[in-house]
Amino acid sequence: MNKPYMSLQPTEVALLEAASRIYSARLVSGQVGDGAERDALKTAVIESFDLARLIDEGVMADKELD
Repeated sequence: MNKPYMSLQPTEVALLEAASRIYSARLVSGQVGDGAERDALKTAVIESFDLARLIDEGVMADKELD
C-alpha cells in the first residue's frame, strides 16, 4: 500500500490549525459555495500566514530575547 507520509513541524501545525478554523467557520456560515472549496482553502491558508506575520511583527517571543 502506497500511503503518503507527512510530518509537519510545530509552526506548520499551528498554521494548519488556524487555516482549518478559518475554513470551517466559512463552511458553517455558508460562505463557501459548491465548487469553491479549493479557493476557500487557499484563502484560509493565506489568511493564516497573514495572522502569523502580524503576530510575529507585534510580539517578541521569549527565545527572541536571547
